[in-house]
Amino acid sequence: MFKQVKSALFWYYLIKFRRRIILIVLLLIIALFANAIYSDVVEYLTLKEKLEFLEIVLLSKWFIIIFNIVFSIYLLLTMFKNEEEKEVLKKKEKKNPIDETIKPESSNEKFSHREKQFLYKKKLKNQADILVDK
Repeated sequence: MFKQVKSALFWYYLIKFRRRIILIVLLLIIALFANAIYSDVVEYLTLKEKLEFLEIVLLSKWFIIIFNIVFSIYLLLTMFKNEEEKEVLKKKEKKNPIDETIKPESSNEKFSHREKQFLYKKKLKNQADILVDK
């Protein structure tokens, strides 16, 4: 039973965050292959006897590796934080949808809370709208 729950949670989060997980995996693959690419570039530069570029190649290799690892860690840490922020925003929108959607047209005209609720929720239909709905 515990294995089924664990598997269900794993697949739920895998599907929910699939784009971010794919991006993290690609970044880590690039970081792992940076060393193989570096060794090929070093061999090429030694064959062509252009040893002055070895310093640039070494720095670029480590820049790629460190950038990919740091960016992957950032994506992992912010994966669940974004979901929490979206939930907080949804709760705020549900609390006060009336105040944001209906604003008085002039400064002299102010609606009470009850009037705002009526204007927000009530949809008046004329006889033509009722006939069209049938």
